[in-house]
Amino acid sequence: MRVTKTQLPGLLMAGFIFAFVAASIAALLLQAPSPHPSQIWNDPYYRHVTKFSFLQATLSMLLSVGLAIPVAHALNRREFVGKPLLLKLFAMTLVLPVLVGVFGLLSIYGNSGLLAQGLAYVDAKLPFSIYGLNGILLAHVFFNLPFACRLLLQSLESVPVEQHKLCAHLGMSHWQKFTLVEWPRLRQQLPHVCGLVFMLCFTSFATVMALGGGPRSTTIELAIYQAIKFDFDLQAGAILALWQMLLCGALALGIQRLARPIAVDNGSAAAKLPLYQDSWKTKFWDYGWIGLATFFVIPPLLMVVLSGVNPKSLSVLSDSAFWLALWNSFSIAFSSSVFALAAGVLILVASRSWRLVGLNFRADKLELIGTIILVTPGLVISTGLFLLLRNITDVFEMAFWVVVAVNGLMALPYVIKTLAQPLLHIAQQYNQLCASLGMFGLTRLRLVEWRALRKPFAHAFAISFVLSMGDLGAIALFGSQEFRTLPLYLYQLLGSYQMEAAAVVSLGLLSLSVLVFMVVEKAFMASQPKIIEKR
Repeated sequence: MRVTKTQLPGLLMAGFIFAFVAASIAALLLQAPSPHPSQIWNDPYYRHVTKFSFLQATLSMLLSVGLAIPVAHALNRREFVGKPLLLKLFAMTLVLPVLVGVFGLLSIYGNSGLLAQGLAYVDAKLPFSIYGLNGILLAHVFFNLPFACRLLLQSLESVPVEQHKLCAHLGMSHWQKFTLVEWPRLRQQLPHVCGLVFMLCFTSFATVMALGGGPRSTTIELAIYQAIKFDFDLQAGAILALWQMLLCGALALGIQRLARPIAVDNGSAAAKLPLYQDSWKTKFWDYGWIGLATFFVIPPLLMVVLSGVNPKSLSVLSDSAFWLALWNSFSIAFSSSVFALAAGVLILVASRSWRLVGLNFRADKLELIGTIILVTPGLVISTGLFLLLRNITDVFEMAFWVVVAVNGLMALPYVIKTLAQPLLHIAQQYNQLCASLGMFGLTRLRLVEWRALRKPFAHAFAISFVLSMGDLGAIALFGSQEFRTLPLYLYQLLGSYQMEAAAVVSLGLLSLSVLVFMVVEKAFMASQPKIIEKR
């Protein structure tokens, strides 16, 4: 296979990523020689954490996707004031730092939250505890219901307007139209949405860590963290990490088999659906689901803002620990985002050169290496690196760079999915022109791709930044009192029940996340060259 100068940087980057992950897995294998699935299943504790991981992920997926179907259907049929803002807030939950959302939920549903205070006025108590399975399900639905809703809404919006008019012409009822026209679209997307939500819940770490509530509510990832961080049982941590990787790989293959591409019909998509046979019952049904979703998603975010301004604000903001954690978070997020963006672009430039000549299978394999973190969770890689580096150097001296590398790998799949199609389309349009002008490498990237794709680049960088800044996985394993980020600082405050101080940190983390999206977009687009047309 002949490698060109265009492909070489991407292949080297993919090789580095593969070696990085392989070294982590090798360290796990050396620590836990010849692990066998039956060995894990015969251990009561391993069997319990495996069962609970599947149980909470399955219930979270059923609740999130099951509720998302009527909400997405209602949003597709109705136009109202504030709908664009509501959809933006729904999109925000995907990149919202997990502990910020957890704090918002605790502010409402916690033992001293808003709901408990309201019930106390009538001498009543909360009928449930937010800690344990209840809290995990509540948090997972909070994060994944809006995400699933947006994905399903995209499927419904892809139904051509001609089909809606035909349904009206044939006098179909709402139920007939749903079962014959809209449900087939949803059914094609459901395996993909269910699989994605299941994987997100199965590999959830920060949510279970904050709301787990003891050994009965422990997942595999949390058990890995506890085995290494608290018990220093390296063999148990290695066995659990390999078991987690095996299960995630099997789940990823199963999801890929179940998911089917959505058929594309000729016709124009409807910007605003003509709703025939409307009635007060239909309006009540639609706005009831929209109101339920809004009431569930918006109040926790509002509570983060309202609770963040309290008497502890000045003391927290004047504490050097807060500013040091903020600086660490910013430094790690910036470094991770630069690494993820650079690695993603190099890999995609190499893969698209193969796609342009019809070698799609080879390009898919190269991009698959970039998304390997989806099969090998970040905590598993962190565990392997911990075992590998402890025999070479002081692990905690390398903590910053390890966290940057792991967070960069976690953001890389989002970069690849965001930039893959735009980079390919630009190449299909300008490849021959660039070749005729002798424009290659960095010159072409700067003059062609960079100018044409500022918005996708800004979006990929912003998502990478916020995901890295809000992550609690790698930093929980490598962090310490001297080296911690805002999420770790927030977790420590929540763990010691310093709720007012935690509220200030939570508001700071939320504000920084929103600010990053605004600043990055303006910074990337501010230097957009103006095209002056001569008429």
